[in-house]
Amino acid sequence: MSRVNGRLWMKLGRRFGWLWAAYTVSTLGTWLAFDALALIAVLVLHAGAAQVSLLASVGVAVGAVAAVPLGPWIEFRRKRPVMITADLVRGAALLTLPAAYAFGALGFGQLLVVSVVVAAADITFTAASGAHLKALVPPAGLLTAAGRFESTTWTASVLGPPLGGALVGLLGPVTTVAADAVSYLLSALGIRAIGREETVPERTTAPRAGELLDGWRHLLTSRALRPLFLNVLLNNALIMAGSPVLAVLMLGHLGFTPWQYGLAFAVPCLGGLLGSRLARPLATRYGRRRVLRVSGVLRACWPVGLAFVGPGPSGLLVVMVVEAGLITCCGVFNPLVVTERLELTPNDRVARVLAAWSVTGKAATAALTALWGLIAALAGARTALGLAGVLMLGTPLLLWPRPATTERPSPATVPPSPAAPPPTR
Repeated sequence: MSRVNGRLWMKLGRRFGWLWAAYTVSTLGTWLAFDALALIAVLVLHAGAAQVSLLASVGVAVGAVAAVPLGPWIEFRRKRPVMITADLVRGAALLTLPAAYAFGALGFGQLLVVSVVVAAADITFTAASGAHLKALVPPAGLLTAAGRFESTTWTASVLGPPLGGALVGLLGPVTTVAADAVSYLLSALGIRAIGREETVPERTTAPRAGELLDGWRHLLTSRALRPLFLNVLLNNALIMAGSPVLAVLMLGHLGFTPWQYGLAFAVPCLGGLLGSRLARPLATRYGRRRVLRVSGVLRACWPVGLAFVGPGPSGLLVVMVVEAGLITCCGVFNPLVVTERLELTPNDRVARVLAAWSVTGKAATAALTALWGLIAALAGARTALGLAGVLMLGTPLLLWPRPATTERPSPATVPPSPAAPPPTR
């Protein structure tokens, strides 16, 4: 097994190494600034649960709507320049926050605007990078590449939040935002170092008004992708909807410090690192679909425990245990979903499908986050967290609406792969 993995890794090549390096630095910056806008809202602007939820929902929702036409636009353009531009936009938007804070002009409205810009750029980058990755990596190496990105994510998740919490305590609440902005600029340099050789996708049909819906059309008509799409959509939205509520509960009502809050989410991310390393061996031994379904069921069983978080060391332990179970299962599940999604999508629709997936996910997350902020304001944070956990227990049912198929993109829609595919993200 190790020899097989070694051969696959060698095939990914130097350009994938640059892509991985760019992803690593931007991911570390993102996790260093874990919940940075919420922290600024709570610690600097003294916002409550409803305002923090509004920040998390409105910015993402407006950014998602703004990104709707980007899928078809990205599809027939070189992906690396799009990715570089998205990184530069995110970095520039975030840098406005420490500048405004330094002059005493930081306000809630600016936080909302920055969250909109970053959300739209996130969707743009995700759509372009997914298409780039499929062009870069041979089909046999997709799961290995996805596992490497997942491992990097969870490693950064372990290191970033406690370091970010310490920086916030020592240097102020906008320090990690500045670090995140710099990480996007470094990511842009890494993507640029991949090289200029990239095939321009050829349009085989005339542009149509309905192209805006092509991504959703493929997701909802694919018998294999639709259950995955709906499951991930609802599961992730419920997880993220409870995040600002939990932040207010822990940092406000229960009196945890920023470094304790960061630690509560950092240590469990070791489970994500473990899960991401196990994804390929488990899929090889038991079958990808079986492992995907089992991990999808198990990850839904944990979040209800967040309703029982209390003050002090015992409360911190509850958060860490719940997050460790959830994140370990996600570490197995996520690379398998990424691989399935890319394999089941024709090459000439990847950007549109990924943009549709991201837009829908962010819109659903925004809607549920706003709703959960209202529930928390009316019924209390614990009630809101408990309700999200109970609803998550039903999400695995979405994985079994009908027998999964082994459908693959029609050969007519997939251009033949070159003998040595150009590396891409």
